[in-house]
Amino acid sequence: MNLLEPVPQVVRPRDFVPGRIAFAASATVLATEARERLLAYYGDCPPERADVVVALGGDGFMLETIHRVLSLHIPVYGMNCGSVGFLMNSFSEDDLPGRLVRAQEAVLYPLRMRTVSADGTEADALAFNEVSLLRQLRQTSKIRVTVDGRVRLPELMCDGILISTPAGSTAYNLSAHGPIVPLSANLLPLTPISAFRPRRWRGALLPSTAEVLFEVLEADKRPTAAVADFTEVRDVISVAVGEDRSTSITVLFDPDRVLSERIIAEQFTV
Repeated sequence: MNLLEPVPQVVRPRDFVPGRIAFAASATVLATEARERLLAYYGDCPPERADVVVALGGDGFMLETIHRVLSLHIPVYGMNCGSVGFLMNSFSEDDLPGRLVRAQEAVLYPLRMRTVSADGTEADALAFNEVSLLRQLRQTSKIRVTVDGRVRLPELMCDGILISTPAGSTAYNLSAHGPIVPLSANLLPLTPISAFRPRRWRGALLPSTAEVLFEVLEADKRPTAAVADFTEVRDVISVAVGEDRSTSITVLFDPDRVLSERIIAEQFTV
């Protein structure tokens, strides 16, 4: 299970002709107005019959779109109508079919999260950015961390802990002082969030094949939630996470916005 584990930067085949484009927009005025103009130029069709989905919004809406069309097995091309837009291309109404033909692709693999809650309920969710465990109340969480069947941290007291994909390493993981990981590295950053004990533990880099188990200790006293992108499960007692290579989606980027290069460049941003 992982996020953005792309094939090398590959130009889409020349016979790719995006004759059927579906447009999805966030609820902002900027994005909805942009969608109306693009519909006037290029028409529209339902995602179920489209060759490609164009997502108009910010990074959060791009993740929503990826989840929404995952089962359709069609590529997603984002245009920034939001703020940061790390996963997005620049917005332009001109020559969209030509941009889609010239775009380079990254094949993304998600993390799969499997949770067990205190009442015995089980849940399953995918994350293209990260899976995080977070304390629900004023008490710190107390978590045991097991990697590939071996206990690596018998007890971590913290506000939380997360495991991210390489592309997700520039998001919440980076804000929690975790390392940025190149897309081709086949590594998953494991990063504590405000660790209290052991205070000096700063996290780890795991192989993308790793199976990680988080067990919540003293769960009645220290309730903890698990979040996979925007799917939240509360009062968990165990969370298993791994890269899901059976699931993938293709995301398209303009040649000057190639994601792997942007992630490398982010490491030199001051």
